[in-house]
Amino acid sequence: MDNKKHIGTLCVQAGWTPKNGESRVLPIVQSTTFKYDNSEEMALLFDLKKEGYFYTRLQNPTNDAVASKIAALEGGVGAVLTSSGQAANFYAIFNICEAGGHIVVSNNIYGGTYNLFGVTLKKLGIDCTYVDPTADDEEIEKAFRPNTKALFGETIANPGCSVFDIERFAKMAHRHGVPLIVDNTFATPVNCRPFEWGCDIVTHSTTKYMDGHATQVGGCVVDSGNFDWDAHADKFPGLCTPDESYHGLTYTKAFGKMAYTTKLVAQLMRDLGSIPAPQNSFLLNLGLETLHLRMPRHCENAQKVAQFLHDDPRVAWVRYSGLADDPDHKLALKYLPNGSCGVMCFGLKGDRETAIKFMDSLKMIAIVTHVADARSCVLHPASHTHRQLSEEQLREAGIAPDLIRLSVGIEDVEDIIDDIRQALDKI
Repeated sequence: MDNKKHIGTLCVQAGWTPKNGESRVLPIVQSTTFKYDNSEEMALLFDLKKEGYFYTRLQNPTNDAVASKIAALEGGVGAVLTSSGQAANFYAIFNICEAGGHIVVSNNIYGGTYNLFGVTLKKLGIDCTYVDPTADDEEIEKAFRPNTKALFGETIANPGCSVFDIERFAKMAHRHGVPLIVDNTFATPVNCRPFEWGCDIVTHSTTKYMDGHATQVGGCVVDSGNFDWDAHADKFPGLCTPDESYHGLTYTKAFGKMAYTTKLVAQLMRDLGSIPAPQNSFLLNLGLETLHLRMPRHCENAQKVAQFLHDDPRVAWVRYSGLADDPDHKLALKYLPNGSCGVMCFGLKGDRETAIKFMDSLKMIAIVTHVADARSCVLHPASHTHRQLSEEQLREAGIAPDLIRLSVGIEDVEDIIDDIRQALDKI
């Protein structure tokens, strides 16, 4: 499928092109293993000298078709599906950073990722320095070290809803000889394609808008193919020096622009797993086929809801980049001209108990540990998704005690607003 096709065509058609007499719908290859006629063919697969399938932990036709679709949507050269968004972020970093390495990370990212990088990776010998993305370049660049391997941020921060200045941070990362990795979950490639702004690697929690129906947990890592690993070979020996587990093969020499994704599969998936089930990838593909239709509705609804909250005297503040007075409105016009997503955050006049009372009074909008699907939902991050963070860490991540995260679905917007209004009437 030509990745120059429009985004809607890619959502529907990319990834699976059936041959004469084959299934029109992407088939579920629910098999752990694949049969070959002779030993030599299997040996070539294990030596990475031939493409093909031999064990689903490494590759599976259903998974690969969906990964190929996401790569086309983002404009990348290749992609790898993972079992969750958290796994995608872990693999994106661990593929180029090992014990003794260091990463620089925007401090307003999702709490689970904040914990993954700041706590779990430290146990593996990888240090992390969090930076305020609103600080000036000079201040942020103090965080880089000789052993820094990547810079990481989110297109739209979860849950604070700030917009990441991708072009600015791409230039900063490249000045220090490292790739920029951007989690593009909330914007999706329908509303933002980070590679067009200099980003090198994109990650997704496909559990969110890409699936869109809360039916599967998954993730994806996409490589632009643009970062020159060999130009910084001393920083990335895993890609640029021989891998003894594959008879001295060097990924950049053997696979060129596909080096990063090939290594991710051949090493990390081989040793650590974290693959999605083919059934889950099939469900994800069904969601992707309507992504270009759902995202405009999410944005249209969210804009109206954000304006309603903005104008209600019982609401203390609202963060949604579509609002003209939002601090990141100018960045949104640059990176998200067609709309950002359906997620916003706001605070009510009162205290934490006021927020709890409001959420408990909602009738249609559900309190769930999820975000970004067809159904409107709400969460109080300080009490739920980010409760593992200390008060200081919450402040550093820009999460106020009164912050309510609202994910606006694709229901009739008048019904969404009516539910919010009646809950506000009860506080």
